[in-house]
This record gives sequence, structure tokens and C-alpha cells, in this order.
Amino acid sequence: MVPPCRTSSGAGHLFRWPTDGQHVKARSYSETIWKPALVKAGVIAEPAKDRRSRRRYVTTRREGIHQLRHYYASVMLAGGVSIKELAEYLGHSDPAFTLRVYAHMLPCSYDRARAVISECFTRVIGPDS
Repeated sequence: MVPPCRTSSGAGHLFRWPTDGQHVKARSYSETIWKPALVKAGVIAEPAKDRRSRRRYVTTRREGIHQLRHYYASVMLAGGVSIKELAEYLGHSDPAFTLRVYAHMLPCSYDRARAVISECFTRVIGPDS
């Protein structure tokens, strides 16, 4: 199994800077891409400048880049990726941890479970019984 952030040879990263091909560090991405996009969308305020004229954004965990990780996990689960695979993709050593964190995002399986057992009984008993 090849995680989505790797090529079949095992090399590569999911995100690379177009200028030098290096992988994107979360902090750099957050400060240069994510937070400016949040400002433009009106989600957070324009940054203030510190005494060395660096931009300082005010954010909470709600607007932080970590939300992209949760979004990724929810998309993967909705698409049918198993907890075991997702744990590997997220770098969790224990799928039980992944399940505890993301169980509430698993798609409802009641309809799927009913369809599975119905199909099983239809094959065993027959459709006209």
C-alpha cells in the first residue's frame, strides 16, 4: 500500500514549494499561505506588526492549519478509507488512537449494514421467498 503522500517508489511529499521543490513546512505554509487566505476571506483580522516589522496574525485553534488535517481525515473517511489506512497516512502508530479521534466522522453505516444483510439473505433464501 502506498500512502497518498508518496510515489510508488516511496519518494516525494504531498506538498512542495514551486520555487525549490522542498517539502512545505506547516509553519511556513501557515504564515505565507493559510493565514493570508483567512484574512482575505474575512475570517481573521489583518495582522499587526511587531517591533521588528514582522506580521503577527491573531488566530485560535479554530482557524489554525491543524483544521486542514481534520478536513483531510473527514474526506478520507467519507470516501471509504479504513481507519487503519488513515492512521498510517496521518502518522499515527496506533489505529485505535485514530479511531478515538475520528470515530464521530465515520459515515453512518446503518443503511449499508441493512443492505449487506439483505443481499446475503436474498442470495440464501432467494428473491421470491
